Formats: sequence, structure tokens, C-alpha cells
Amino acid sequence: MPELSWEGKSKAISVAQSVPYRLLEADDTLSYGDSKKENMIIQGDNLAALKALLPYYKGSVKCIYADPPYNTGSAFEHYDDNVEHSTWLSLMYPRLELMRELLSDDGSIWISIDDTEGHYLKVICDEIFGRSNFIANVVWEKKYAPQNAAKWLSDSHDHILCYAKNKQIWHPNLLPRTAEMNARYTNRDNDPRGVWKAENSTAQAGHATPNQFYILTAPNGKKHHLPSGRCWVYTEPVMKKMIDDNRIWFGKDGNNVPAIKRFLTDIKQGIACKTLWSRGDVGDNQEAKREIKTLFGQDVFDTPKPERLIQRIIQLSTQKDDLILDAFLGSGTTTAVAQKMNRRYIGIEMGDHAVTHVVPRMKKVIDGEQGGISKAEKWEGGGGYRFYRLGEELFDAYRIIRSDVKFPQLAAHIWFTETHTPYHGNGDSPLLGVHNGTAYYLLYNGILGDKKPQSGNVLTSHVLKILPPFNGPKVIYGEANRFGPARMAQEEITFKKIPTEIMDY
Repeated sequence: MPELSWEGKSKAISVAQSVPYRLLEADDTLSYGDSKKENMIIQGDNLAALKALLPYYKGSVKCIYADPPYNTGSAFEHYDDNVEHSTWLSLMYPRLELMRELLSDDGSIWISIDDTEGHYLKVICDEIFGRSNFIANVVWEKKYAPQNAAKWLSDSHDHILCYAKNKQIWHPNLLPRTAEMNARYTNRDNDPRGVWKAENSTAQAGHATPNQFYILTAPNGKKHHLPSGRCWVYTEPVMKKMIDDNRIWFGKDGNNVPAIKRFLTDIKQGIACKTLWSRGDVGDNQEAKREIKTLFGQDVFDTPKPERLIQRIIQLSTQKDDLILDAFLGSGTTTAVAQKMNRRYIGIEMGDHAVTHVVPRMKKVIDGEQGGISKAEKWEGGGGYRFYRLGEELFDAYRIIRSDVKFPQLAAHIWFTETHTPYHGNGDSPLLGVHNGTAYYLLYNGILGDKKPQSGNVLTSHVLKILPPFNGPKVIYGEANRFGPARMAQEEITFKKIPTEIMDY
């Protein structure tokens, strides 16, 4: 497969692996609502934040939306959107790699971009996600009026690139039918099966079989002849059954040309999504600016996204309680929409407006704010999130575990690096879990209730007796091991010393 080359690419490819694991530190003064919810707002560099999320959420995110800086040369307050082309590609590559790691096998990623970098982004996404997993290039009508001051052509659209983690198992949801669509169905004969729409009972005769040509006799005896070049949709025996079942309509007086009664209950209760998204269906930049101005009294970004646009993406790619991730959160549109649609979410934003704009917006949403899609989603408020900042690296400059690292944080890191699956424990047991027939234990930070090193963090006969039992292979992390090779083999234990044998993913 052809690949895109640029200055600095070899370094960009290795960045994701070399980013140190950092801790996520909760700030409950900025958290809001139900603290039991898993929703997260993270302030900090998204590359480090994505890496910090891996121990918890690798393979768990159902939908990622990304609205990175477009590299257009326009200067606005919150992002440096005028980085040189190669630098922009090097910025995006490792972030996309980490996003792919976080996606579930049946997940999808949607990336907003314009023509400046869109085609280059497509090539590096082919490389990272696999060309075979490309779903579509959605064209979004972001503007209505032409810009008469445009130097060349007045751009009126953006792209949204969509990739699946695995196209063979990912399928989009149907979009909900509109009231306008359903209004085409009526019940002219009070059929107990409900409303229906009349459809043509004939078809082009090009591939018809001989038994689709006949004179149809209506219940009142009227004969109906086929038009030239047409055949009946059904063979004569099937047509007779349809008539007997009151599924063919001959008009109120029984003399009309026969029509098939297509009941609303017999069709798909949704519609397939097209790749051209009009501003009338999903909003435009002006609608987004009005939403932001209503919330904050001022514009936050030059090109915000309307809530209806994010709603469309979430409708297509998720179900209730699925996990959404936005690593370029901006003013918080994705998390606001996810909250209103009863999805779980993680939003990452590096700027100060994570505090000055995202937090107040989410508080308003949780309190029942009625802008954007609120009425369409029957949103009345509820839920909550926790606010996090990126803390220090797990290890200090001498590769010693930092003294303020808590047991659950180290447990999550060890579990992930051993199993490459998220840690779901509560941090209250030395047994982290069992994976593929092997139990993983951590002796650290007084987890056994005795902070004396020789009793709590060192593997001894006494410690082994009080560990949660497991009959099978065991990997135990601790500060030291008092067992010899024979005892280790007998107990099926592999011991790993803290900190020297802790992998830095």
C-alpha cells in the first residue's frame, strides 16, 4: 500500500511508544453531578492523556470524534492552527495511533477536516487504521451563503473521514425516520394493521418470468390489463393471496388501478445514512456559533460544530451507555451531546477553557440546559462527570516509583501492561484479576494492611497464605521475594520486582 512520507515521519511513528505513562489526578472542585458516573473531562496535552487512558480503556471506546486544528493558517485564540505541514502530520500520527488502541473492535472514528490537510490525513489514516477499514468521506455543508470576498472558490463544506476499527464487524445504525416521512402513510380503509402507503403493483418487464403476465381480475370483477413493457410484481397465485389478505388497494369504489399496500410496520424503522449531510439536517457553523453565544455570551472558536452534527455521528455509531471519546474537545460540544444522549464520555482539552468553558457548559447541561438538541432528545438534566488533570510521570528521573503513587494507579498500569486490557478493580485487593488462566497480584503501599516492607510488600510464606487464593499460575509484583526456585515452581509463581520489572508501556 502506498504510504505518505514527510520530514520527521520516522520520529512520529515512534512517539506513541515513547510517551511516558502519567497519572490522572481528579479535581473534585471542578467535578459535577453524580460522582458514580464514569464520565471524564481531562485537562492536559491529549497525547499524554490518551496514553494515560490506555490502562483503563484500551479497546473500550465505541466512537471517537476528532476535530483537530485544520492547519489553515488562520490564527485564533485557543489552538495554534498555523503549524507547518510536516509538523502537523507528525502531531496527528501518534495521536491517531493511540486513538486506534482505545477503539473497541466494533468501534469507529470520525475526523473533521477541510481540504487543506484532508487528503493527506486520509493517507495516514489508511496506514494507521488500514485502507480496508475506510468507511466513507462524509461531506458536511458548513455554510449557506457564498463568500463574495473569496479569492478563488467560496468553500461551503468540510470533510468527516470515517474509519472502523474492523469494517467486517462494524455497521452503522439506521437514522430515525422523520415525521415528514411517516406522514406519507395513511389508513384510507381503516385497516387494523395500521397506516400504509400505496405502491406500484407493476414493474419493468425486462427480467420478468412468464407467470408475471396475466389479466388481473379485481374483487368487483373489473379486468386490469398490463401497460406496455410492464409486468405484475407478483405472480397470479401470489397476487390472489395478497388480494384475499387485503394488501392490494383498488380505491374506495374498487375501480382504481391496483396498488400494493405497504404498511409502515412492515418497513425498516429507520433510514440508511447518505454521505452528503446538509446544513438543514445537521446544522452549520452559524448554528454552532449561536449555540455557543447563548451559552457564553461570546464566540469561543471560529469554527465550532453544531450539536446536531455530533448527534448524527453518535446516532450512527453508538447505543445508549456506549463510550464516546473526543481528544480535541474545544468548547465541549461532544461531551454535551453525549450527556444528552445518555452515552458515557471522555473529553480531553489542553487549554484553560477546559475550566473556563467546558466545565460551565457541562454544569448547565447536567442542570437541564435546553439549547442545541435538548428538546429533540427530551433532555431534562442529570448525570455527572469527574474532572482530571495530568499528573506527574509514574517514575521519577531515577526510575523509582513516585512516593505519591497510590495502589489503584499502579495496579491499573501493571494490569494493562501484562494483559493489554483495562483494569476494572477497585484498588482494594492485591489480586488484580485473572487473565487467560493466570492470576496477577500486586504487593504495594500496604495493601495487606501492614506497611512494614518485610510483611506487606515482600513475598513470604506468611504473605502467600493471606493472599486471595488461586489454583494455577500466578504473577506477583512486589519489592522482594523470599522463595527459592523450587518453592516458586511448586506454587506456580512468577515474581516481578518493583520497580525494575514494571513495564513502561
